[in-house]
Amino acid sequence: MPVAGEAETLLQRATRERLEKFARLRGKTVQSGEFWDVVVITAVDKKQEIAYQQQLSAKLKREELPLGVHYHVFVDPPGPKIGNGGSTLHVLQCLEEHYGDKWGSLTILLIHSGGYSQRLPNASALGKIFTALPLGNPVYQMLDLKLAMYIDFPTYMNPGIMITCADDIELYHIGTTECLRFNLPGFTALAHPSSLTIGTTHGVFVLDPPLCEMEKGELEYRTCQRFLHKPSIEKMHQFGAVYKMNNAQESDPPTELGNSAVISEHVYTDSLFYIDHSTAKLLLIFYKQLDTLCFEIDAYGDFLRVLGSGATKDYAEDLENVMQGESRVMEIREKLFTLLNGLPLNVILLNNSKFCHIGTTRECLFHFTSDRKLKVELGLLPNVFSICPNGAEDLGRSACIIHSILSSGCSVAPGSLIEYSKLGPQVSVGTNCIISGCFIDTKADIPPDTFMATLSVRIDEELMYVSLVFGIDDNLKKNVTNLAEAHLLRYFGISLSQFLELWGLSVSSELFSGVRVGLSLWTVRIFPVCSTIRDSVKMSLGILNSVQNKAPFKLNGFKLLSVEEILQYKDVEDMLKFRQLLYEEISLQEQKEKSDL
Repeated sequence: MPVAGEAETLLQRATRERLEKFARLRGKTVQSGEFWDVVVITAVDKKQEIAYQQQLSAKLKREELPLGVHYHVFVDPPGPKIGNGGSTLHVLQCLEEHYGDKWGSLTILLIHSGGYSQRLPNASALGKIFTALPLGNPVYQMLDLKLAMYIDFPTYMNPGIMITCADDIELYHIGTTECLRFNLPGFTALAHPSSLTIGTTHGVFVLDPPLCEMEKGELEYRTCQRFLHKPSIEKMHQFGAVYKMNNAQESDPPTELGNSAVISEHVYTDSLFYIDHSTAKLLLIFYKQLDTLCFEIDAYGDFLRVLGSGATKDYAEDLENVMQGESRVMEIREKLFTLLNGLPLNVILLNNSKFCHIGTTRECLFHFTSDRKLKVELGLLPNVFSICPNGAEDLGRSACIIHSILSSGCSVAPGSLIEYSKLGPQVSVGTNCIISGCFIDTKADIPPDTFMATLSVRIDEELMYVSLVFGIDDNLKKNVTNLAEAHLLRYFGISLSQFLELWGLSVSSELFSGVRVGLSLWTVRIFPVCSTIRDSVKMSLGILNSVQNKAPFKLNGFKLLSVEEILQYKDVEDMLKFRQLLYEEISLQEQKEKSDL
């Protein structure tokens, strides 16, 4: 294996070559075997499906994607959430209905993006798979990066389905004479060396036979004895999942938010996996035999844990994160074990690779503004397709500006992300903020650790605007079960109930839109609906000032929505129109600068 410095160079080079190869295919009709036959994106509901379809159509129209490929958005069936495992099963049925027997001869990429992105709310309205990256011109989104990083997979893949998620990045180098082959029956998963801390929040492979304590190649094909789902460090040691590398350098440890290919004590964690068509057909038959699926199945925790010679039915009793239908969940898991146990779980070790998750506000900020290694290896830029006059160089070294216009005099502190926004000369953004989809042309001092996003909504056929404002670390998913516990909800780190009186509001069932499913920051109605973007931003700035100074700011008298309701009323077309106007203004400015030269 290469030493650390060489590894970084190789990883950077391999990534650049994949990006360049993808760039050559954008807007071109691909040949059979040159690219995926089918690309599927999952959506959680009809609104999300429409939003994804609109964005896909726009990208195809702008020739940002390879042509001649079947792109689909398949929406989960209505009713309770079914998880990415249930969504995988449903997609198999959709593929059979759409292609008939032909689906068995296709190479298919399935990207799970059917969530509400509660931990990264700037992606809630338009989807994590369409999250903007500080890369490319026009700006790359997660979909573009996924297609680029997997550019070589279809060439060496038997008919079947590659399953991945929308909010992670995989970089890898395997050598010029090597290739990743997905041609074995059963399941084939990619595995990345990660710290034990990272292993506690991912799937961990126990290899069979165990690895020798010696230098390893960049690419190895192995089988998995057992798959551990978010195990404790003690359990990783207990099952022999922990390995060491002789060439590890203690001076270069992995970060908590990313992993490194050069770590001393490590485990191999999961990312994406492939199933051949025969296995997919088995799962489809299983799905057809089920009654209506009314609980979540995890594609990793429920499918992969039944595989390998060391797998046992005991996992079916692990109900720690099961919210309802425990007996039914156990029954389904036992059936999955009977169906799949005995199928191989092949593992491809990518010893010179990196796996990054960007599904939370903190992860997004870290990887886009502070992760120097990722910036080098992926070619991330501080200022992408944006206008940042006067001090853009200084700004760019510490913040991240994507598809935005910043006026002269505007300041952005280190560690902050500005995307799809237009900020005036009197705007000051503090450290570690996310500003998304905003038009701020008044004096504004955005305090550190603030999240702000403006969304378009359509209510009774009238176009309106709502600006969300949260603390970067606010937990929008935390639920309390009754009104008496509402004081436990933390807004900007402080009990939400402390602010309600300042805003002229009181705790009641009318304050929340999701009483039946629990009370949370996601369902609390505290965001006023306004007729213009300017008024909407003004109201959010008023809320911010109230939070900072514990000052009264009356919200009673306004129509208030929760984030949950905002997504129900969202007007995707208008939000994309705002982005297009920014695009045209930035393009015009770039053309002017070129002509001046």
